[in-house]
Amino acid sequence: MRGPTLWYPAPASESNVIQEATPIGNARMGALIGGHPAKDFLYLTDNSMWLGGPNNALDADGQFSYEVKDFGSFTMLAKLFLEVSGHELSGISDYRRELDLANGYVRIAYRKDGIRYLREIFASHPDDVIVVHLSQSGGGTLSGTIDLQGTHGETTQFAQQAASSHFSGALDNGLKYAASVKAISRSGSVSVENGSLHFTGCDALTILCCGGTNYTPDVTKGYLDHSLDPLTLVKQKLEAAASLTADVLLHTHIADYAALYDTMQVNLGASTPEQRGWDTWTRLQARAKPGAAADPELEAAYLQFGRYLTIAGSRDRLPTTLQGLWLNNNAPDWMSDYHTDINIQMNYWLPDRAGLSACFDALTNYCLSQHKSWTAITQQHFNDPSNGFRNSSGKLAGWTVAISTNIFGGNGWWWHPAGNAWLCNSLWQHYQYTLQHDYLVRIYPLLKGACEFWEARLLTLRVTDHASGLEREVLIDDSDWSPEQGPKNAKGITYAQELVWDLFNNYRQAAAILGVDAHYSSIIGGLQAKLYLPEVSSENGWLEEWMSPQNLGETKHRHLSPLIGFFPGDRITVDNSPASLMDGVTRLLDARGMTSYGWACAWRAICWARLKHGERAYQLILNNLAPWQIRGNGTAMNLFDIYQMTPHSGIFQIDANFGTPTAMLEMLLYSRPGSIELLPALPKAWAASGEVTGIGARNGFVVDMRWQDGEITSVTVRSIGGTRTQLKFGKHARDIALQSGQSITITPGSDRRLTG
Repeated sequence: MRGPTLWYPAPASESNVIQEATPIGNARMGALIGGHPAKDFLYLTDNSMWLGGPNNALDADGQFSYEVKDFGSFTMLAKLFLEVSGHELSGISDYRRELDLANGYVRIAYRKDGIRYLREIFASHPDDVIVVHLSQSGGGTLSGTIDLQGTHGETTQFAQQAASSHFSGALDNGLKYAASVKAISRSGSVSVENGSLHFTGCDALTILCCGGTNYTPDVTKGYLDHSLDPLTLVKQKLEAAASLTADVLLHTHIADYAALYDTMQVNLGASTPEQRGWDTWTRLQARAKPGAAADPELEAAYLQFGRYLTIAGSRDRLPTTLQGLWLNNNAPDWMSDYHTDINIQMNYWLPDRAGLSACFDALTNYCLSQHKSWTAITQQHFNDPSNGFRNSSGKLAGWTVAISTNIFGGNGWWWHPAGNAWLCNSLWQHYQYTLQHDYLVRIYPLLKGACEFWEARLLTLRVTDHASGLEREVLIDDSDWSPEQGPKNAKGITYAQELVWDLFNNYRQAAAILGVDAHYSSIIGGLQAKLYLPEVSSENGWLEEWMSPQNLGETKHRHLSPLIGFFPGDRITVDNSPASLMDGVTRLLDARGMTSYGWACAWRAICWARLKHGERAYQLILNNLAPWQIRGNGTAMNLFDIYQMTPHSGIFQIDANFGTPTAMLEMLLYSRPGSIELLPALPKAWAASGEVTGIGARNGFVVDMRWQDGEITSVTVRSIGGTRTQLKFGKHARDIALQSGQSITITPGSDRRLTG
């Protein structure tokens, strides 16, 4: 199947890997590909290649160390270099490097001396190897070298008979790892010479690469499987893949990948023939010019790129980090860790909305694998006298986390009391999309443990009710920090109050569905009813971030912490909340501004979409798509989201690559339990015509829809377990009742059609 592609007329520069190289991944191994005909490179990662450990000792300030030696860091596995003799850029023509989003692989094509050469590169999930296949049509041959290099001082070894090279090692934390590469050609020869794999006179060549570690998501084993030899396992996978042809490997990969990718198709309108003729980088630059015409196919491709990264980076292994699965060195910013005050959550806003619910599993499995460690560390350290966030009550139960976490059950930068609630709320919303009973059983202990933590933490306070003038008793968060600004000892911060309200609400529903803990659910209901909820400031008209009418932080701060009950939460809604509260939300969002880091713009865009301001949301989408050198933050040539840290350098952080597509889908469909609204924030640029299939909607539904001139022309709602919802679009509102597996198609002005 042909679909949207990202393409470039030149290879990526190794000196600018993170902004130019093309990413591939099978959700365990990843690679950044240069694509140079004569001197190609692949920067390789395994998502369990981590330094550090449990990091369960406090510093003098009551916080955990946030240094590589203690906390650790995601780190590279290897570099693979491919040289093809005589294929310098000066001697070739018709070069094209492209990422095929519909089929999930990279193609590099060019001509030399009238012969067409093709390089196909992909990361196979079924065969668990990275494949580089070189071929030609026209009678040419290929000769050159293959070099596998470790990034931690390893010595590469060779096996002449197997036509392979490999290395293995162990990090200071005991993590064992290995990588190997094998070359196969049915013509010509492959040999070991002068410390490299050499291939000579090959009409085609297949290079297979695999790596791995002995990490296991099991706290009882210290997250290391000492019985596993990574090198043995890597070699077994290579030999299994080597028994298959390159065509079979590619076919298997595409079938596996497309089964996920094809769940959603996106058409936001037609671009011009001229725009279609431009390469991806030229299109990004052209769209960012003042007064430029809309390029809806580019925007649809960006959305699909977010889905591509989700499939490539998150399936049945560890979740995506701050940089996803892709690194360009062994010192990534913020250790490329898991930030629990927005970043890991934003990484997982997209899957359920984008027909990729299976890709959410990595976050669930991660939280479950860390739960016992997080609980033990909380019990041991949270109420330490040196921790300024400790519970004043002296009570302690359940679990929480720090802002930064690693893969070994460890915490890093600053305790984050409400982090447990936000993680649980993310897990609960996944249930709302899928309605999988067994899944709810699995996550229930996490929800309950987080509630127990907050039952012990909340403080009682008497406040004056502005409406009645009477005093009332409320429950508030203890000393805390509204991420990542303002005082670090504020009580009752809006961020925590809203997250805990949602946590309690979600827990009570989970307990009722499972038919368990009725008494404890009642206790939590009582606490929820007494939670202090934020007010609108009498000074600036904003929804308050702290229990104060004053702004105690930066007006244009990147975080939207006080709006967390609006998104991703459900307590505040346009339809059901008082007008004064919605005015406070709007005023605060407006004050935060329209420029920030990519992830912050994505969060803003979603909030504007929920306010049904399509043009404001769309402008924030365009801000994120603008080349990062133009706006200061934005999109690189390879579509990675970049922070500009200095005039000539940028840092990659992946969350906006997921958050921005989420905003685009929220502009097309807004769902909450009991309600699905279509085209709530459709911008003029997409209004002429469009079609989207496979959007997930909460309460167990999937939606296909078409529109023309801003109006829905057809909508199909399919049940994947949901039974009742209200469907709204334009002036229409219809109650829908379906059984699991049934669907209904509605065409305005025509009869409804029910199928099962």
